[in-house]
Amino acid sequence: MELAYIPSPSHGVLHLGPIPLRGYAFCIIIGVFLAVWLGNKRWIARGGRAGTVADIAVWAVPFGLVGGRLYHVITDYELYFSEGRDWVDAFKIWQGGLGIWGAIALGALGAWIGCRRRGIPLPAWADAVAPGIAFAQACGRWGNWFNQELYGRATDLPWALHITSSTDGRVPGYYHPTFLYESLWCVGVGFLVIWADRRFKLGHGRAFALYVAAYCVGRGWIEYMRVDDAHHILGLRLNDWTAIVVFLLAVLYIVISSRLRPGREEIVEPRAEEDASAEDDESVATEGASDASEGTSDAGTADKGKDEDKDEAGGGTGDDSVDLGKETAGESAATADPATSTDSAEPASAPESEEDPEDGSGAASVARDEAGSAKKG
Repeated sequence: MELAYIPSPSHGVLHLGPIPLRGYAFCIIIGVFLAVWLGNKRWIARGGRAGTVADIAVWAVPFGLVGGRLYHVITDYELYFSEGRDWVDAFKIWQGGLGIWGAIALGALGAWIGCRRRGIPLPAWADAVAPGIAFAQACGRWGNWFNQELYGRATDLPWALHITSSTDGRVPGYYHPTFLYESLWCVGVGFLVIWADRRFKLGHGRAFALYVAAYCVGRGWIEYMRVDDAHHILGLRLNDWTAIVVFLLAVLYIVISSRLRPGREEIVEPRAEEDASAEDDESVATEGASDASEGTSDAGTADKGKDEDKDEAGGGTGDDSVDLGKETAGESAATADPATSTDSAEPASAPESEEDPEDGSGAASVARDEAGSAKKG
């Protein structure tokens, strides 16, 4: 009796009315969204435009699903085309059966088409989405858990997977959870690519090649543990040979690419550079218009200040000041020439002399009286 083990779900599908909700499909969908989200963040960080990764994924994902299914059907054709089998089952992708090698191959073709339409280099895009693809695989492997498939040899370890289904030749028991091993390995590969990309500034497809090489290493030993039917070549499963060949090709690509194209791409999406330049020009134009507006406002303020200074300087020449000046000038003219005074002013002067004989003005009046008498005589 096993005291500790990983239970398998009793059902791999839930029905919402007439609509089936399959765990395998949900795992794949979650993985795709995770890959696109992380790839978009990495693409923007490298100078690309937001949304480009999703636009290209529209091409890559369908091609990848078709390629993954084709690889599985071709390598396990006896499951669909042998005696007693229904070839229509080859189209039932929800029942499981996606080969990662075919998914990567045709997915790359779809990505190339999308990149060509957008005018961006495929290697740069692949570098951006590489760790996201690894995390997507980690999610997708849990779909095998829902379908109770692709498990390893029998074991009594505490984390053994309990298989309860007996369909398609399964034998209920406790087995190595190879789906879990591969899921954890893919998580480690994703973080390895992120670290190496930051540390060594990988470019021109080398981050993607690192993901492929690292995944092949783990897939090799995990594949060796599986007990499901598979074609063998020289004692090794077909997928083991595939992992070895793909690993060597990925390493060779890293070496050759590092020599031919060292460093990382400076521009990954020309349209993003054009948009940035247009935004800079618009910002400069806006700042120029703002400076001109401020200059006009300062000039208006200066003119207003000048007008106020003029008003202050001319305050003494206003209408009131002019009238006051005229009155003062008139008084001065009336008293400036005593000879112009008329005789009618004399009676007024005499009493002043009589009242104040010591006043000089009284003496002047007496002198005028004498002068007037002399003229009369």
